Amino acid sequence: MSRGKYNFCPLFFCFTIFIFLFSCQKKEKTYFETIALNDIKLSSPKPGSWRYNHDEHFQTFEDFQKTKKITPAPGKNTIYLQPIGQFDELQKKEIALTKEYLKIYFQLETKILPTLPNSIFPKNVKRIFKDGQEQILASYVLDSILIKQKPQDAVALMGITERDLFPRPDWNYVFGLASYENGVGVSSIYRFADGHLTTSNFNESLLRLMKISSHEIGHMFGITHCLNANCVMNGTNTLTETDYHLARACSLCQQKLNASIHYDNRKRLLELKNFFEKQHLNTEFSLSQQDLNLLK
Repeated sequence: MSRGKYNFCPLFFCFTIFIFLFSCQKKEKTYFETIALNDIKLSSPKPGSWRYNHDEHFQTFEDFQKTKKITPAPGKNTIYLQPIGQFDELQKKEIALTKEYLKIYFQLETKILPTLPNSIFPKNVKRIFKDGQEQILASYVLDSILIKQKPQDAVALMGITERDLFPRPDWNYVFGLASYENGVGVSSIYRFADGHLTTSNFNESLLRLMKISSHEIGHMFGITHCLNANCVMNGTNTLTETDYHLARACSLCQQKLNASIHYDNRKRLLELKNFFEKQHLNTEFSLSQQDLNLLK
């Protein structure tokens, strides 16, 4: 046998082993696959909860990609907040912090428009609820105020009122309502602080407004109610249910959001962590830190 033949076999053998080992290496996980380890499984729905009363379809990522939805575009990529009513200094602070949060959450420029007065509501869209509180018809806010007020460069417009809202005569109240096709929504802060915002209940009210606002704007970007994990996109019937749901979007809903709004996931997560830490929102800070730990 020739010398060349003896040299060829070991080389070929080593090359084959290298290819085999390389092909067996695990594929690097995506950001969403990595943080999915921190998703919290949904518990069984209890009587009176949103999932107990609503039989909803699980929206896969493939389903999401097929849906008609608004997306940011050059010249139409700003989120606006439209305050309506009379706000004290604490309420103004709550709205300002919500603006800061939404800018981080959606990674889009977010601005607050000049406040509109309550006199903008005609008498026929008001009613007195059984607790004596005046309520405003939420659909009027969407159709007759916000759509007309929406700036040309707005991808989404969220109204914020200190008045209680009702969606239709047979409903007691609603925390928020949105027209997803038109990219407008409204949230009421009235029930978030039981009608009276103080320094002691400020963070509780702020977190509720952050959740409801990001939830409704998330719908505008095509994300339906989440059935994947405990998530800000879960449906909710009560404040107790809202409080139970996390401000964190689960890995699947983050994947959907990132497909509509292309941003740096790690940058967003770090900014969220810093915001939660600064505002002493300890649970949300801890969850963000846990996600960051998985990425190291």
